[in-house]
Amino acid sequence: MATVRVQRTDDGFEAVNDRGARVAVDGSGETPGAFTPVELLLAALGGCELVTVEPLTAKRGHRLARLAATVHADKVATSRLGTITISYEVELPEGDEKAAEVFEAVARRVHKSYCTVGNALKEPMTVEQVLPGTSGESDSA
Repeated sequence: MATVRVQRTDDGFEAVNDRGARVAVDGSGETPGAFTPVELLLAALGGCELVTVEPLTAKRGHRLARLAATVHADKVATSRLGTITISYEVELPEGDEKAAEVFEAVARRVHKSYCTVGNALKEPMTVEQVLPGTSGESDSA
């Protein structure tokens, strides 16, 4: 479904998708113009929800005047995040009395069931690591 290549460059690291889009990645959080891996995770969740909510509300005849979200997570331990919170910022279309109700219903369904990234974060899943010269099986550290 999706493949991203992450590689070291002369300036740090970058992620590149099959369509040629690039994003700078930085582990320290100090490089201007670069995302940390955690920030990319949060952006993926926010992006997933918004790009799913927007067309579904518009399809129901309620195109939102503005749609944005802030996604926040605290680090609660080394290599562990606490609760991830996505806070929506919405401007409803003027004179559309049903837009708020439709938006809320769609956003709740998207968050609960339809966002692939959110579903991946909520459910246990297998993450495999393949090192050169190995079969793909990883040891528990």
